[in-house]
Amino acid sequence: MSRKWNWSRILFVVPGLWFLVRSLKFIVEIKKIKMATIKKFEELEIWQLARIFSREIYKITKYSKFSRDFKLIDQITGSSGSIMDNIAEGFGRGGNKEFSNFLTISVGSANESQSQLYRALDQEYIKESEFTFLYGKADEIIHKTGKLIQYLKGSDYRGIKYK
Repeated sequence: MSRKWNWSRILFVVPGLWFLVRSLKFIVEIKKIKMATIKKFEELEIWQLARIFSREIYKITKYSKFSRDFKLIDQITGSSGSIMDNIAEGFGRGGNKEFSNFLTISVGSANESQSQLYRALDQEYIKESEFTFLYGKADEIIHKTGKLIQYLKGSDYRGIKYK
């Protein structure tokens, strides 16, 4: 015997079921949407974060005490700029393996910047609050870049140069 369901009655008796059905429908619809393709490195969130980080590093090097330590200025501006530069260069190579390699280099540059922030703090060129803020920004870049590296390594897509 075939039984017809009275959905309005079920929804009345079990109000959470309606939400579950709507949620499942929403999940199915999400899976139908293709992931957006990034066409330019400027669209990458990690590159945008690295650009902001580099800009903030340049600002702190203008402080009077800091501005006289030319070697540290050169090192910290170089390493902070290298983060965004390596993301851009890796993206431009067109292959996931090369991109992953350059992302790994950018993580190394972010770690280098963190070490140089310690030097700036130890020399009292920056305040503890500035150190904490900038160190946290570098950590965010490292974390998000690591997630992208993991994604690329697990992806079957090899890159645009292999199309």
